[in-house]
Amino acid sequence: MRVVLGVGAGIAAYKVCELLRLFTESGHQVRVVPTRDSLHFVGAATWQALSGEPVSTEVWEQAEDVPHVRIGQQADLVFVAPATADLLARAAAGLADDLLTNVLLTARCPVVFAPAMHTEMWQHPATAASVALLRDRGVIVLDPASGRLTGADSGPGRLPEPAELFQAALQVTRGRALADLAGRQVVVSAGGTREEIDPVRFIGNWSSGLQGYAIARAGACRGAKVTLVAANTGLPDPAGVSVVAVKSAAEMREAVVGAAEHADAIVMAAAVADYRPATRSETKLKKTGANPGPIELAENADILREISATRRLPGQVIVGFGAETADLLANGKAKLAAKGCDLIVMNQVGNGLAFGTADNEAEILGADGSRVFVPRGPKEVLAEVIWDLVAERLG
Repeated sequence: MRVVLGVGAGIAAYKVCELLRLFTESGHQVRVVPTRDSLHFVGAATWQALSGEPVSTEVWEQAEDVPHVRIGQQADLVFVAPATADLLARAAAGLADDLLTNVLLTARCPVVFAPAMHTEMWQHPATAASVALLRDRGVIVLDPASGRLTGADSGPGRLPEPAELFQAALQVTRGRALADLAGRQVVVSAGGTREEIDPVRFIGNWSSGLQGYAIARAGACRGAKVTLVAANTGLPDPAGVSVVAVKSAAEMREAVVGAAEHADAIVMAAAVADYRPATRSETKLKKTGANPGPIELAENADILREISATRRLPGQVIVGFGAETADLLANGKAKLAAKGCDLIVMNQVGNGLAFGTADNEAEILGADGSRVFVPRGPKEVLAEVIWDLVAERLG
């Protein structure tokens, strides 16, 4: 893949060196195109050494090759990081006052911006207008992460970590209907809930959250504003995604029901515990040698059934997941009818399947009688198929 890596004039440019390394070590050809002012943070010699390609900020250099046209024309992906407020504004206005902005005008491949700036700049109406205009044109503008910024400041505006930016780039190139979720708000749940027995022990499951994170990342890369409700995953936040961390099924329900109120689509990929201990000990239960007796269980709320029965928006699309060890199709049909959702993704689990693995296989059943089989492959591929089906139903 031929990648143009645009670099804006932000202090987060130092992180982009690692992103460049991830691209090149994966076998991609990368041409770095920095802005003039970005060279105050990372110099041209660094970009040349890491990419093995010439680096220029001006349209007048190597003019015989017409770089201001050819670089964009030949690219398979343009990825801009950090995208500053100034760079977003110039791109939205269609300015062409340096090599990078010329490349942005000539590129006909997917274009992704990863913004990074102070919170006040990100939230300013002028920046919001630039982002909205770019997204309306089909450009992917990821939301920045929240966290420590320059100096003592903290808040939304932080550049996501390079590994997550790299995953986002790969996800964009996998997408078959780029930006078809632009303007949509979606909710994704991921991970496995834990129901505490005492301060030390809990009832849980083997869900790693990898599938839910792939779904959230794919949604963001197709233009959606994604809220990810994540239970006990330990995974880094996907680029462009707002993450709400929870532990128990009760916390999961509260977060999902609240976020679902304004969502166009909800994908419940989390493994939510069906039961919890009826009572939780405030102190650690000690081993006494005597049989402690059974743990009395109470049933948790059925989040998928609840949000399906109380849809807040007309046309809202709801996707459930089912994990079974046998009779996948029969259990899927029964679960689809019982839950009232639009689609159900059925996984066979156990013995090294689905939970904690990088790949997955699924039968996706629709309330309209449809059935789609997704053969074993990367979880990112299944994520794209799910969004394909959701986008069809959103119209």
